[in-house]
Amino acid sequence: MSPKTEQLSVFPAFFRVEGRIAAVFGNGDEAFAKVRLLLNTQARVVAYTDHPEADYHAYLIANRIETVRAVFVDEQVRGATLVFAATGDAVQDRAIVEAARAEKVPANAVDQPDYCDFFTPALVNRAPVAVAIGTEGAGPVLAQMIRAQVDQILAPTLGRLADLAIGYRKTVEHLVPKGAARRLFWRRFFSGAVADAVASENLPQARRAANSLLQSAEKVEGHIWLVGAGPGAADLLTLRAQRVMMEADVIVYDALVPQEIVDMGRRDAERLSVGKRKGCHSKSQEEINDLLVYLGREGKRVVRLKSGDPLVYGRAGEEMAALRATGISYEVVPGITSAFAAAADFELPLTLRGVASSLVFTTGHDLTGDVLPDWASLAVSGATIAVYMGRTVAASVAERLMQAGLPAETTVAVIENASRPNRRLLHGILRDLPDLQHRDELTGPVMVIIGDAVAGANFELSEPLVRERARSEEFARS
Repeated sequence: MSPKTEQLSVFPAFFRVEGRIAAVFGNGDEAFAKVRLLLNTQARVVAYTDHPEADYHAYLIANRIETVRAVFVDEQVRGATLVFAATGDAVQDRAIVEAARAEKVPANAVDQPDYCDFFTPALVNRAPVAVAIGTEGAGPVLAQMIRAQVDQILAPTLGRLADLAIGYRKTVEHLVPKGAARRLFWRRFFSGAVADAVASENLPQARRAANSLLQSAEKVEGHIWLVGAGPGAADLLTLRAQRVMMEADVIVYDALVPQEIVDMGRRDAERLSVGKRKGCHSKSQEEINDLLVYLGREGKRVVRLKSGDPLVYGRAGEEMAALRATGISYEVVPGITSAFAAAADFELPLTLRGVASSLVFTTGHDLTGDVLPDWASLAVSGATIAVYMGRTVAASVAERLMQAGLPAETTVAVIENASRPNRRLLHGILRDLPDLQHRDELTGPVMVIIGDAVAGANFELSEPLVRERARSEEFARS
């Protein structure tokens, strides 16, 4: 099996066919289906059929479709914009395609991908809005299933709303400044009172709402969203985060945010990396604060994209304080923090009835000073401890927790790259933890979870933390 690629083998496009010939060759169901599809457009459909089946013939007559009752000859493809070979005879269809290609006319042969210059999609029609669904030959059933789902999502009145928008386009281009102000106008047009009035089939009210919206359009104030990108897996991004990323003029992102998630923003949005990783700080926190303030004052709508949740070790507090001090509006969009994703990967209960009723988030650096944090005593009473960024201080974490009275046999789970396909899971006990700082192959973000509840994890998914124990366990199994 070839490696998976995100690149398409076809380029999705829409042909201009209004008033132009779309030629369909065939007598039966295949030709019938292509003609029905083409009647969604304003193409001039010409059916070439020498012996049409009864139902197809009746359809052609009922819809007044131009029909040529003759056997195929090469000259019939001349002047066409599109050609559909749907005779049911593979040899005949190939001959039709070859004739079309000789005239440089794109052609499609039913069920013969090598003789298709284009593929016909499953179509959701809300003219002038159209959603075309292609599967590159994976199967029409899949395309039809997707079409049914999309059809349910799109309002039946969407086409009328789009028609109304076309009538306002030139006025908006003249009155509303290009950029964020214009995007915000159209967003409100398509999702607010105008859309509601069209859905109620009250076109006069829709026009009044559109005119009111036009009169109130003005320069957009800057706005910052502090967005949690989640632990790494793109499909763990929240719907709200995805929505605001499509609204942003600028995306300011950290080093731990995968490029796949950064790319989910608007294609024309500016992308600024401010990544901070251990030993490689491209911008200080003060510089990031100043950047957000500058962008906000420029009237930009900005997504500040942070790994995990912005309020958990994301230094969002400093950024919010800087924005408040300068009067720039902002809001927080929560994300799934790494501890939750790591526990899910390990099938590990963070709280467990009768065993652990509390949960502590911390960084390993909290346990490196001379004073033991107050929360460390919670570990002794059964709390589950989730340690962020704990690999390089693992020895200190283990030593200080054992000094606080946590038994050396307390179970620990270690997760690198939580939620991602390349995640790695390790298990052991507290006295094994110092071995973690020597595991240089763990280059991704590492989460350490400690506590009695960890014993409820599924260790079949992981490997022992200590290499010697791993070898002995493998020997015991053999």
